[in-house]
Amino acid sequence: MKIGLLSDTHSFLDKAVFHHFDACDEIWHAGDFGSLDVIEELAAFKPLKGVYGNIDAPIIQREFPEHLRFHCEKVDVWMTHIGGYPGRYSPSVKDAIRKNPPKLFISGHSHILKVKYDEQLRLLHLNPGAAGKQGWHTVRTLMRFEIKANRIENLEVIELAGRS
Repeated sequence: MKIGLLSDTHSFLDKAVFHHFDACDEIWHAGDFGSLDVIEELAAFKPLKGVYGNIDAPIIQREFPEHLRFHCEKVDVWMTHIGGYPGRYSPSVKDAIRKNPPKLFISGHSHILKVKYDEQLRLLHLNPGAAGKQGWHTVRTLMRFEIKANRIENLEVIELAGRS
């Protein structure tokens, strides 16, 4: 299963996303879509999974959950917008993630691209950074990776361009 991962589009969807995610089977969005237009364009292109973020309107919050836990192949995945990262998990997930850690924990919100393995909980944390133009980040980023059975492989970081 080939996955295209992005977050924090904030109502802006770079057309390059379609090129970079062309070979993907699914697109996962870790919150702050910003608009229904972004959702509609992504969902028309590939199957879409996502969570709402702190800037998303109630209409988006009704369509997507705050936390999404699912299996992809044999990998237990947990995606949420404000989740923190290993050693600094958000209070909203800290207890649950310690009691029942997934194999892959995905969050957005910080606009900081991060790939970090949590040795204690034995999970991989991914934050794709921000694909939109709003925020303090200087380069817009995406991730692409594969899930094969119980393995996460071939992780790629994609830099789109600056915010302007």
